[in-house]
Amino acid sequence: MTNNNLILAVETSCDETSVSVINNGNQVLSNTVLSQIDSHKRFGGVVPEVASRHHVEGITATIEQALEDANVTMEDVDAVAVTEGPGLIGALLIGINAAKALAFAYDKPIIPVHHIAGHIYANHIETPLTFPLMALIVSGGHTELVYMKDHLNFEVIGETRDDAVGEAYDKVARTIDLPYPGGPQIDHLAAIGEDTYQFPRVWLDKDSFDFSFSGLKSAVINQLHNQRQKNIPIIKEDVATSFQNSVVEVLTYKAIKACQVYGVNRLIVAGGVASNKGLRQSLTQQCQEQGIQLTIPSPQLCTDNAAMIGVAGYYLYQQHQVGDLTLNGSNNIDLEEYSIE
Repeated sequence: MTNNNLILAVETSCDETSVSVINNGNQVLSNTVLSQIDSHKRFGGVVPEVASRHHVEGITATIEQALEDANVTMEDVDAVAVTEGPGLIGALLIGINAAKALAFAYDKPIIPVHHIAGHIYANHIETPLTFPLMALIVSGGHTELVYMKDHLNFEVIGETRDDAVGEAYDKVARTIDLPYPGGPQIDHLAAIGEDTYQFPRVWLDKDSFDFSFSGLKSAVINQLHNQRQKNIPIIKEDVATSFQNSVVEVLTYKAIKACQVYGVNRLIVAGGVASNKGLRQSLTQQCQEQGIQLTIPSPQLCTDNAAMIGVAGYYLYQQHQVGDLTLNGSNNIDLEEYSIE
């Protein structure tokens, strides 16, 4: 197998229909993303049935657009990569069945990809991964610290015990009547508010790399409920700043500590919350002080996209990690199951 392969990748784990063509594991020839934010905004969050319906409507045109943008045909493609999970099961199945149809029709190998592995490999598009490294994954459904000794070698050393960080952002945003998606709204307000609420920092056990955001979320909701009962004005900017400071301090401390404990000087950040400016500033400052190389993808590569799936798929393909037409989706699949020693 040569090291120069064209991978067509499909990502439909949540509310973006995305198809990409990747060459040689890091060259993005196309990355077409069809967003559903406007459809879900009126519900205040993603509605799985609506998401699936939009994927059905958009997947064929998105595949065609990605091939056209890359100026290639399916005959040129070496393999088809697709997100196997985790994600919304109905949404995942749209992408998986489209990928299986392409693989069958054009006699191409199919490569199942873990969604979080994709987020990690989004970093590789702009700055090649060097090992060992620590990955901080922060998204709507995941908060994890992953140690990697080499490509496709995943050791989860910390994860959330309850709410993921992005989920907490969205719930707090709804509490102060901010529109969906709430994370970017809080990030914007946090830059202009003051930390007057001093919400708790949840550290858990002294040496634990796990996270917990449920208590923080409850503290915010209870504090605002008490203020409303007493007719005390709520300053949204100050709530946003206080909440974000609590989240960012814990994420930054644990990520830096994990690098120190595991003896690595490379930290990468992945997932939609990696776009958060407050988190980026905090990590940048601390990594500079500790002599740690920090990599965070451009914002368009932090959110769900097929390019990241294609890059991870390329490395899986190099290791002959291919699936077959019995491939099915999973809304709960362990990243370490994809680990290659």
